[in-house]
Amino acid sequence: MRILDALNVHYRDLNKIVKELINSGESEIILKNVHGQRYIGAGAKGNHKLIIEGIPGNDMAAYMDGLTISIKGNAQDAVGNTMNSGRIIVYGNAGDIVGYAMRGGEIFILGDVGYRVGIHMKEYEDKKPVIVIGGKAGDFLGEYMAGGIIIILGLNTSDAEDSIGNFCGIGMHGGTIYVRKHVNINKLGKEVIAVEASMEDICIIAGYVKKFSHFFNIDFHSVMKEKFIKLYAHDSRPYGKLYAY
Repeated sequence: MRILDALNVHYRDLNKIVKELINSGESEIILKNVHGQRYIGAGAKGNHKLIIEGIPGNDMAAYMDGLTISIKGNAQDAVGNTMNSGRIIVYGNAGDIVGYAMRGGEIFILGDVGYRVGIHMKEYEDKKPVIVIGGKAGDFLGEYMAGGIIIILGLNTSDAEDSIGNFCGIGMHGGTIYVRKHVNINKLGKEVIAVEASMEDICIIAGYVKKFSHFFNIDFHSVMKEKFIKLYAHDSRPYGKLYAY
C-alpha cells in the first residue's frame, strides 16, 4: 500500500505518479488531501484499489477499465466518463454528467447527483453499466440513454418530494431507470413508459441495493420495503421518422 499527499500537487504530476504506481503493480494507493485535481484514475487499467480522501476534480476515472475507486467525500463533474469497467464508490454527493457514455462497470453514490446523469449510457453483450444513487438526481436524468441501469433510491427525500428532476429520459431509447417510492409522470420525457417494477425487476434491484447497503452501512430491508417504479423507452428509435424518406 502506498500513501500519497496530494496537497498542492498539480494534477498532471499527481496523475503521473499514480499511473507509475499502477504500472509497477501497486495493489492499493491512498491519496490524501485531494483538492480538485482532475483526471484521477483516467484510462487506468487493472485490478487495483484507489482510495481518495478529499474532493477529486472533473473526469475522475474517465475511460477507466477495472479499478475500484473509493472517494471519501464529494466528487465533481463527469465521474466515470465513458468508463469501461471497474467500480466507483462515492461517500458523498457527485456533480453533473456522472457516467457520461458509460459502457460498463458500476458507480455507487451515497448522496445526490447533478444534471444529465447517465446521459448516453450504453450496453453491449455482457457489458451493462450501472449507477446507483442514494439521494436524488437533477434534470435530464438518463438523457439519450441507450442501455444500462440507473437506480434512484431517494433516501434523503420525503414522500412529497420527487427524487428525479424534469425531463427525465428525454431521448431515451434503451436501458432502464428504477425509481424508489413514486414518480411524477409530468417530469418524464414523452419517450418514457412508467410501470411498477415486476418481481424480476425487484430481483435485479435487490442485487445492487445489497452492494449499496454494504458499502454505506445502510439497512437493506428498510430500502427494499418500498415499491419501485420502472422507467423504460417505448421505442428503440424514437426519432427514426425524422430521418426516414
